[in-house]
Amino acid sequence: MFEYMTAQEAAEHWDISVRRVQRLCKENRIDGVLNINRVWLIPRNSKKPVDKRRKVANNGE
Repeated sequence: MFEYMTAQEAAEHWDISVRRVQRLCKENRIDGVLNINRVWLIPRNSKKPVDKRRKVANNGE
């Protein structure tokens, strides 16, 4: 059986805001997410999505 965490728990685990987690869920950036009665449920084994708002610095540049 799957274990889930709330958006609040994910925000604490990933060190980002609850609103950012909700936005990631709404944009389908997290696999396996469920929305039940306005509550986002995120699989516990989910990894934090890459922040596309920031560029990743390459070595040597």
